[in-house]
Order: sequence, then structure tokens, then C-alpha cells
Amino acid sequence: MGVGPIDVVIIGFPGNKFSGQIAPAIMDLVESGTIRVIDLLFVMKDADGVVLTIDAADLDPDTGPSFMAINVIQPGALGAEDAEEIAEDLAANTSALLIAFENAWAAKFVEAVRAADGFVIDQIRIPSDVTEAVVTTG
Repeated sequence: MGVGPIDVVIIGFPGNKFSGQIAPAIMDLVESGTIRVIDLLFVMKDADGVVLTIDAADLDPDTGPSFMAINVIQPGALGAEDAEEIAEDLAANTSALLIAFENAWAAKFVEAVRAADGFVIDQIRIPSDVTEAVVTTG
């Protein structure tokens, strides 16, 4: 079985407010076979600049039940070094969710490229806000 490319997306939350609203969207992508979640990592910086890191497995069932339902296939893939790097750029009283996921939808494409003796020269990801601006003005 082929493996799709892996992305790490970092989502910021002002005021350290993880509401869990994005967890159902992630679950939909997992259930449809679009992605496989490699790991999740939460990084929080309080008003005094103190950083707290929470692995998906360590979430409190009362505050993170929606994220606990997500099947993480490689817990610990995102770790302390990732958290430190993100924490440097976080403003006080802000948090971030790091999510590493395999683009499972691309696995067949990857296999086809390899079978054709092809290889990826480069890959560019256009952010959704830029895409939206281009599509709406075009």
C-alpha cells in the first residue's frame, strides 16, 4: 500500500480557547479516508509566557473529549522540539494545535507516479485564504 504525503498544520487560538469545534471536521476527513492523523499536540502559552504542552493522549476528558475521539496512529511523533519551536512564536495567552496528518487520498497517486518512474520535483501549498481571495476576485 502506498503512503500519501504528510503535512503538519499549526492552528492558533487567541485566548487559549480550544473549543473542540474543529474536531468533528477532522473526524469527517478521517472517516472518509481523506487523511490519517499521525499525531496531535497542543501548545499553550499563558499570560506570563509560561508554556504548557499537552499530548492528545493526555487530554482531560472534560476539556478535550472531541479531540480524544480522533484516532492518532503515531502518538509522540510531534514532541518537545516541535512544541519549543512553536512556543517561540506564540504570543502570550495564545495556544496552538499542531496536527500531523497523512494525505491518504494521495496514496494511489503516489503509487501511480512511482510505477511510471516519476518523481516529485517540488510541491507548493497555497494557503486557503489566498486561494479564496483569488477565486472570489476571478
